[in-house]
This record gives sequence, C-alpha cells and structure tokens, in this order.
Amino acid sequence: MATNNINVDSGVDFSGNSYTNSISNDELTNDDFLQLMLQELKLQDPTKPVDSKQMLSTQMQMSTINTNLETINAMKSLQTSFSQTALSNASAIIGRNVEDGNINDAGINKAYKVSSVETVDGVVQVKANELLYIHESIAIKNEDDTYSEVHYAYDGTILDENGEPTGERLSLNSPGQPVIKDGKLEVFDSENNKITDHKYELGNSQNFVYSNELSTIPFAQITKIF
Repeated sequence: MATNNINVDSGVDFSGNSYTNSISNDELTNDDFLQLMLQELKLQDPTKPVDSKQMLSTQMQMSTINTNLETINAMKSLQTSFSQTALSNASAIIGRNVEDGNINDAGINKAYKVSSVETVDGVVQVKANELLYIHESIAIKNEDDTYSEVHYAYDGTILDENGEPTGERLSLNSPGQPVIKDGKLEVFDSENNKITDHKYELGNSQNFVYSNELSTIPFAQITKIF
C-alpha cells in the first residue's frame, strides 16, 4: 500500500487528549482501495453492514480518476515527443532564408536568415535576422581582361580594397540596386560630377544584407524557405 505523503489531521479535546480527525493519502491506488474495502468488510458490524452499492460507486470513481491521470500523463509524454520531433525538423532551416507572410514598408515580403530554433512552452520558434536588401555586386576590369569585385557602401560610396572611400559614388535606385543607363553604371566623383570613362561594370553575384537584430517567428508561420 502506498504510504508516502500521508496527511494526518489531528486535534486535542478538552481533557488534553489528542485524537485523529482524518487520514488522507493522495497517492492511494485502486489496489490500496480494494485492500481497505476488504478490511472494512471483515471488520464491519454484521447488524449494520456497509452499503455495497456506495462502496462500488466509490471504487468506480477512483478507477475513473486513475484512468484520467494515466491519460493526462500519456498526453504529456506525447506532447513532449511531438515537440522534440518538431524542433528536430525545424533545425533543418538554420542558415536558410525564410518568409513569414508579412510585408515590409516597401511592399515586399519580409525575408529572414534563420540563426537558431527553440521550443517555448511547447511552441517551436525561429530566431532570425531580417533581410534589409540585396546588394548587387560591381566589378572593375583589369589590364589582363580579368575582373575584380568592388565593394560599395549603403549610400553607393565605392570603397577600396581596405574598405576606405575612394571618392567615387554609384547612383542607386534603392539600397544595393545600382542605376544603369545606356548599358553603363552611373558613377559620380566627390564633387558630384558624372564620370563617363569609368571602368566599373555590374558584377555577376549578389550579397544579402541583414539586420543585426534578431526577430522571433513562430515556425508554423513560415510560408517560404529558400
């Protein structure tokens, strides 16, 4: 019989003698109840027998409670297993770009790069950096007809190999999107004069520029992975 967590409610009468009001144990099982019922039947007053219907009803109630508790425990175990499986599946998108169906101020679907996934209160959530813009690369033609990639800043300022401003600037339609007129990039000098004989050309690669701040997205809200 389960004897742990037994609660005894006692008191003291006017003579100073202690007595027990009740004894309870929240961990009694069906087997414990059956043993108590059999013991009570053995000790009952033959002239005042215990109501068997009432005892059967109590036993049925205990059986129902035990069944409900077992169901709850099984559901908790199933929920834990489901959460672990969902988290494992979600980990496959770490390092990938995703969309969540929301629109940014420019009217374009918001995109993010996933850095981690986690489970919060059983819900899988994604930690990601929002994609600010796509940076179109540019290149400069060398004397041996090869090309070297050239970097430029958010405002179009062209940078040298050390990341320092060269004094020249690209004209941009939007961040990372150079203006092209008559098949050529528009380049200006430090005095805002247009340079027509520059050697810059549009490159053949794209760089993704992300926010430094992490956003939290429910995994179930992701609409696209790319």
